[in-house]
Amino acid sequence: MLHVAAVGRSATVTRTTRETAIEVAIDLDGTGLADVQTPLPFLSHMVEQIARHGGFDLRVRAKGDVEIDGHHTTEDLGIVLGQAFAQALGDKAGITRYGAATLPMDEALVTVALDLSGRAFFVWRVPLARAKIGTFDSELTPVFFEAFARSAEVNLHARLLEGDNLHHIVEITFKAFAKALAQATRIDPRVVGVPSTKGAL
Repeated sequence: MLHVAAVGRSATVTRTTRETAIEVAIDLDGTGLADVQTPLPFLSHMVEQIARHGGFDLRVRAKGDVEIDGHHTTEDLGIVLGQAFAQALGDKAGITRYGAATLPMDEALVTVALDLSGRAFFVWRVPLARAKIGTFDSELTPVFFEAFARSAEVNLHARLLEGDNLHHIVEITFKAFAKALAQATRIDPRVVGVPSTKGAL
């Protein structure tokens, strides 16, 4: 079951299945406030990075069958967050549309680039060792981002340039994603209407 409410550049999306129950509320023009609760503490911390470094106000309530595996909760949170962004963007009039960020965290260096094109595509070039970060499986990182890209209809590329510390690589990927998303969703006063020669995104 899915419920969506959107006002201005904000939206609230709830999704309930037999595996998860998730609610996401977002304000694209916030100040980076985060109130995130999931059953996976590391995932909660990463989603907080999206709010903080993207300048979005974000409230997340997620429950899931993590006693089986963290996959359902991670993927469904990516889906709902993507839907919330899509709803909050509306017709995308006036947005910058493209965003990219290359950020360091100690030895790790990651680039994330995206296009709010209305066409979902996901490219992941961030090799990760299969291991736990707290209770979070590192291999779920691309699961989250792919779910976001498909539900938000975003062209999303991520590439590892340097790094070997697993925690650093994952965290800076989330931070670079946040910075790229902040850039792409920003209103540009020079943009008239939708930033596309087709007239729609």
